[in-house]
Amino acid sequence: MKRNSLGWWLAGINVLIVLVVAAGVSWVAIGLLQRLADGQQRVRVQLAAADARAELARLGEDTLSNARILAERPTLRRLLQQRDLTNLPPVLQRFCQPAGLDACAILEGDAVLAVSGAAVPWPEIIPAVREQGERFMFAPAGSADAYLGAAIPMSESDPGARVMVVHILNDSLAARLAPQDGVQIRLRSYRNFNNAPTDELTALHTTALADGRLAVAHVPQLGLYAASNPVFAGTGEGIVLIETRLSSAQVDRDVRALRLRLLLLATFLGAVALIVSVLLGRRVTRPTEALTAAAEKLGQGDFASSIPQGGPAEIGKLARTMDDMRRNLVDLTGTLRQREAEAQAVLGGIVEGVYAVDGERHITYMNEQAARLLGVKATDAIGRFCGDVLKPRCAANGESPCEALCPILRARQQGSATAVEHARTGAGERRMVITSAQPVENLQVQVIRDETELEAVRRARDTVLANVSHEFRTPLAAQLASIELLREGLHTRTPQQLEELVLSLERGTLRLTQLIDNLLESVRIESGQLDIRRQSIDLNDVIEDAVVTVEALLRQRGQRVERALEGDLACNGDAVRLTQVFVNLLANASKFGPQDSILRIGARRGPEAIDAWVEDAGPGLPEGAQENVFERFSRGGVEPAPSGMGLGLSISRSIVERHGGSLAVSRTDDAHTRFQIHLPLERE
Repeated sequence: MKRNSLGWWLAGINVLIVLVVAAGVSWVAIGLLQRLADGQQRVRVQLAAADARAELARLGEDTLSNARILAERPTLRRLLQQRDLTNLPPVLQRFCQPAGLDACAILEGDAVLAVSGAAVPWPEIIPAVREQGERFMFAPAGSADAYLGAAIPMSESDPGARVMVVHILNDSLAARLAPQDGVQIRLRSYRNFNNAPTDELTALHTTALADGRLAVAHVPQLGLYAASNPVFAGTGEGIVLIETRLSSAQVDRDVRALRLRLLLLATFLGAVALIVSVLLGRRVTRPTEALTAAAEKLGQGDFASSIPQGGPAEIGKLARTMDDMRRNLVDLTGTLRQREAEAQAVLGGIVEGVYAVDGERHITYMNEQAARLLGVKATDAIGRFCGDVLKPRCAANGESPCEALCPILRARQQGSATAVEHARTGAGERRMVITSAQPVENLQVQVIRDETELEAVRRARDTVLANVSHEFRTPLAAQLASIELLREGLHTRTPQQLEELVLSLERGTLRLTQLIDNLLESVRIESGQLDIRRQSIDLNDVIEDAVVTVEALLRQRGQRVERALEGDLACNGDAVRLTQVFVNLLANASKFGPQDSILRIGARRGPEAIDAWVEDAGPGLPEGAQENVFERFSRGGVEPAPSGMGLGLSISRSIVERHGGSLAVSRTDDAHTRFQIHLPLERE
């Protein structure tokens, strides 16, 4: 059994597959047969019920015809005129019995003159005749039978005298309505059904009466298929239920016989599959044992042993594949060793420190950078709790970050986490940023970065902001002085002196506004909130608005602007932002240009772009400062008073680049400083 365990497994699997397939096919086949037989029997009982109803309707037509024939017999009329009531019953009997009628009667008004046949409650039928006319159906209360009949007047001269003939709707009549062999038909009076106790067919009859049409059902308790077809009078009153029955015994026998055959077939197929599988399994197991022994050696690391060949085609292919795998493992082992060395080199070469922890937050790996940042030896840190190695500064309440704000624990819940810790190292307290990844197979990697120097950079930024605040005070102090002079000499100074003070206030306000606008614009650019709203504009209008804006500064220094605008300068862009660019360039040219000098501004439309420029006659930029001048807080050369914050040119270049263009500075042949704007045109 041990040698052939694989063969027996194969045999068992094959037998199981065969049995499952056979069971599935048998289940589907039995289900299909059951549904087919069920549908066929339902159709049979439904057709039988419909035929019975049609036969009952035909019987009603025959009853009406017989009543008319009886009413037209001269003998019957003569006896009625002579009031010979003694001979009327024999005449009725000789007609009704051969016609198959159950009862006949002659009535005059509500009085019964003569009857023949079965006992019928004629006085109770008279109201039904009045409501329904010539043809009527009636189910008297307390009676097990219902009646189908017809009433015809004897003559036009005596409309009160009528001939009435009826059929009793009972089991005797139901036997005549059965159209098929094996189908039983019963006629149940509606009134009797309401008063009868509940049985297995009550629900079927209730459904038929509720819908007013044929209802069919399988009644397993009685072992039959049944149909209920209600019959109503012309007044809508329920009269009789046509109950059709068909035994389901034959269907059940056929299904049981098929189930038995399928079971025998599945047993036979399972036995055949077992024998064949055992024979084939023995053939497969022998070469498989040799492969198993070779695989055990391979698993123990013996890559030198060869894999035996032989056996069926699949086993031979498996042997060759295993031999290829053995050779690949040899190559892969060498590759893994090389990759391990490369990974060690990468981890040793990156700037950030890297360490890994297990589920208990004990350090399992640490590169040299992390050890150097923390002032420990990597070998000494392995196996220690990470908090004991980092030694983070506790909170004001004495709580350790390892207990409340550990990024390792947060990363296990959120996927990743970053925290700032003040670690106590051999070089003193350092500001460390620790980024933790999600654990993978009980290994969680952290990247540690020393941001102590970066914090110093942030402090330098704060210093710059302090300088910016200082720049605001200069124009504010000048404005305050002008306001005080204006207030003191409002009534004593000459108009020319007052105008000079107002102009000084205007220049100070313009200067302060420009400083604030540049600072806010710089913040927007740095935070990515500078939006460009493109629309159709005319660069002539933009330049003119910029010139008007700086006109006060120009008058202060006695400068004027020469314009050289060529061609159609219509384009798509943000008029407000571009106006700000030209204002900054003109203000910069005014500041560095000599007093009483000429500033030149121009624009020219090309086939694919518009080139604009602003020139001044100033001394120009120092050597190598052409690019640095566009950096934030950068100032080119020695600035005349008042100095700026070094933001205008940086903002201008950012706005132009967001339009898809460029801003550059150069020195012209006539020793002028030119700021060149290149704005590409959008293609339609």
